[in-house]
Amino acid sequence: MAATSVTVSMALGQTLSVAWEVQWWRQVRRWWREDEKRTPKQSIHRNGCRCAAAAAASLCSSPNFTTLMANIPTKTKMTNIRCTQQAGSNRITTLTDWQSSCAILTGKVNHSISSLPFPPALTPMDLVPFPKHGCKLRVAYRGVPGAYTEAAAGKAYPDCEPIPCDQFDVVFQAVEQWVADRAILPVENSSGGTVHRNYDLLLRHRLHIVGEIQMSVHHCLLALPGVRKENLTRVISHPQALSQCEHTLTSLGLDVSREAFDDTAGAAEHVAAEMLRDTGVIASVRAAELYGMEILAEGIEDDKSGNVTRFVMLAREPVIPRRDGDFKTSIVFAGEEGPSFLFKVLSALAFRDIRVTKLESRPHKGCPLRLVNDGLRFDYMYYVDFEASMAETRVQNALSEIHEYTSFLRLLGSYPMVLQTDPSSF
Repeated sequence: MAATSVTVSMALGQTLSVAWEVQWWRQVRRWWREDEKRTPKQSIHRNGCRCAAAAAASLCSSPNFTTLMANIPTKTKMTNIRCTQQAGSNRITTLTDWQSSCAILTGKVNHSISSLPFPPALTPMDLVPFPKHGCKLRVAYRGVPGAYTEAAAGKAYPDCEPIPCDQFDVVFQAVEQWVADRAILPVENSSGGTVHRNYDLLLRHRLHIVGEIQMSVHHCLLALPGVRKENLTRVISHPQALSQCEHTLTSLGLDVSREAFDDTAGAAEHVAAEMLRDTGVIASVRAAELYGMEILAEGIEDDKSGNVTRFVMLAREPVIPRRDGDFKTSIVFAGEEGPSFLFKVLSALAFRDIRVTKLESRPHKGCPLRLVNDGLRFDYMYYVDFEASMAETRVQNALSEIHEYTSFLRLLGSYPMVLQTDPSSF
């Protein structure tokens, strides 16, 4: 496909209608998928905004857009439009050329925009788009191949294309910048507790929770081929994995130091690459297969009854909540602390028979300390999960009441509960 670079800067005296916005994003998604079929993935990842620009050029030249622009009120203008096209000998450099090629009509027109036909209503498939034309769903995760989160991505979205990221921040950015379609993150573990870092990132970024999955995680002690447990002087892994296997490592009689690493599978990759024969790794069976490690012990997690990790899936667009089926809703809020602040918020849910499944407090990043009569106190943000759908009237009424008690309230997502617990995951 010939490379096309389009820069459009428009200052509109009034905001375009909802019809234009809907048409814009549909065209962006259509061009993105078509461009993905013709362009190597590396080019797509580095030039994602090119598809949006191409969609702008295509949409501006469509008859619907021409009619829409012709009906914009009198004071609406378009300024500062520049377009450069590198395809053959054609070159557009002036406003006149741009208007001619895209058939944009400007001027004083007194027609009412309300008479224009609107596009069909959005469907759940429009708001949570899946790749078309046979393309795989791209799911970003933290770690390298062999990580537990990669396995969770495969269970949540079979036949997806996992995209490894070196940091949790990068996982969010991959979805925001259209490199990935979904992100998957661990948020809590039955043994290690909450992954606080990811709760902070949920608030910092604008992605929506669109689903969840629960998966049993089974750890293994790995080492290079030929190495015995007695030869190990240290064991490295992710801090959560180390904490989940602390008592078992002691019971094995190993006199080893325990060192934190960024990722379980990354630790296995590091030991294999550096040929560290005195170092063991806590990771999965798949990590052992990928990096040529031997399994010295299996099932070394302390909680033998079920070491379960909960993951959430994120997307740019929210799912449309329904009344049928099991839904979960996640919110975060803050307010003026008082003797009954949290009680009032939780009562708004309890009085409507809404079951709360999680309550987590985190220091307020913007203003962690608050001055009160007897000194400084911490100010908190509260994360709450409850089992109900935003489509239900009782939930809408509850959140309306909660809004009266809080200074900040944000909906993180209302999504179907998909519980998958597979003891033989690894």
